[in-house]
Amino acid sequence: MVQVGDSGEPITTADCDGGRHGLPIIQGKENVYPILIELLNYLQTKTSRRVIVTCGHRCPVHNAYVDSSKSNQTSKHQIGAEVDFYIQGMEDQPLEVVALLMQYYQEHPSYKQSKEWTVFQRYDKPDSQVAVQPWMNKEIYIKLCQKEEGRDVDNRHPHPYISLQVRFDRDKKERVAYTYDKAFRGYPRN
Repeated sequence: MVQVGDSGEPITTADCDGGRHGLPIIQGKENVYPILIELLNYLQTKTSRRVIVTCGHRCPVHNAYVDSSKSNQTSKHQIGAEVDFYIQGMEDQPLEVVALLMQYYQEHPSYKQSKEWTVFQRYDKPDSQVAVQPWMNKEIYIKLCQKEEGRDVDNRHPHPYISLQVRFDRDKKERVAYTYDKAFRGYPRN
């Protein structure tokens, strides 16, 4: 990636350029967690609008380039379990988007019979680094970042955005957590 500074001169970066690796290996193939794709497709269908992904999978090199803070070292972006996005035309309606994400669990036949999937709780610990308390059910964690929150090199658009993280792998029936092996050894390299 070549960035240009204010004077028009190229800025050297430590970005990985995305060309030396693929997606993480999930369930034996290059992928991201399927629930992320299902939810984004659901939003596009329900709103008839385009989902704009501002940050998806990041390898550890790119993750450090974007945000080298200690709190970002275990980002789930590195293991294909997190996506940041907004919906074109609904940039200033993020709470409506959050409501649609919750509605997915009310409508989906696999989930609507169980409260652990359909009931969302608020995450009330101070480490979320956002003004609006995030929501979570058994499978996902929804964080709403206002215009001035959560910005990094990849996320410079002037809109609120939603960060969606996978908490539970419904196929493997296990908690999804960042690990060094998943991030550094969990994807093929060219």
